[in-house]
Amino acid sequence: MCLSLLKSSRGTKREELRTLRMTVTHQKTKEPSVPEVKLSSQQRMDLYRYMRLTREVDNAILRTYKQGKVVGGAYSSYGNEATAVGSAFALQSHDYLFPMHRDLGAHLVKGQSLEHIFLQQLARGNSLTRGRDGTGHYADPALKIYGNVSHLAAMIPMAVGVALASKMRKENAVVMNYIGDGGCNVGDFHEGLNMAAVMKLPFILLIENNQFAYSTPSSKQSAAQRLSDRALGYGIPGYTIDGTDVEKVHRYCVEAVRCAREGKGPTLIETITMRMHGHSASDDASYVPKRMLEDWKKKDPVEKYERILRNDGVLTDALLQDIEKKMTRQIEDALAHAETSPYARGEDATEGVFAP
Repeated sequence: MCLSLLKSSRGTKREELRTLRMTVTHQKTKEPSVPEVKLSSQQRMDLYRYMRLTREVDNAILRTYKQGKVVGGAYSSYGNEATAVGSAFALQSHDYLFPMHRDLGAHLVKGQSLEHIFLQQLARGNSLTRGRDGTGHYADPALKIYGNVSHLAAMIPMAVGVALASKMRKENAVVMNYIGDGGCNVGDFHEGLNMAAVMKLPFILLIENNQFAYSTPSSKQSAAQRLSDRALGYGIPGYTIDGTDVEKVHRYCVEAVRCAREGKGPTLIETITMRMHGHSASDDASYVPKRMLEDWKKKDPVEKYERILRNDGVLTDALLQDIEKKMTRQIEDALAHAETSPYARGEDATEGVFAP
């Protein structure tokens, strides 16, 4: 093969080398399947409700943003619902969640109220950040949710630290953290994950590979075919799965949670999805090929799961109408509450900032 590559043209040589590299990588990273998880009809309906609620809350936030009511940016999780919901659905109430800005579904599964979500988006004085932030940069210790910081990869060492503290306290808790395809190329990713692996901490890291780090495509970020291949270097399990399949995401996360709770250490899971909107509401995503968006639209995670549940006889027209009616009322009430809530007082701006 080497002789033939030398005789080929530069373009052909590059393509053959790429094919060879991808073939070898695939052979090395062929992952064993994880045990099946038997979900009841009620659990499957719960997954669907959370995904639909995520989509509708997302739409409400974008509408409110366009009305000029949202403070700061608005970040859509359109296309990422199955990853966020399926993963968080594997956690228990005493587990820790470190979500990103596209993990609204994980917030909802963990028990976050719509009131808190809209109060936060509108930066009201009674929000979780008391009006100091209007995006996803907030924590809710009561629910064990610790929201993202702008330097997303910096969350990994923080989450690993919580996993270490939890292990020392013998809480039998798991820490689930998320990072994007761009953020996983930062040094914090390596340092945090390596520490978690060496110390066998109860830590699960999901790479949400949604094809673009802002406007940079995956092909310009990493030469690896699978980002989960990095797990081999840390000596931990690594999987690459369809991030639009909510039951598959849930199944792999259930296995990762089991391993973490049994003291076997962390797991790295890469979910392949697509960011169907721009980086934020102010980004028109004109750099994304239209054909690519059209292809991924056919894999819409919410619509796909709805078809599956209908075919299985779990979801009926009557149930769907009832879900949509209740959902619309919940969102309208929560948004109305947020819009009538007061902004923070100016004299409180320094509260909690300076030591007495």
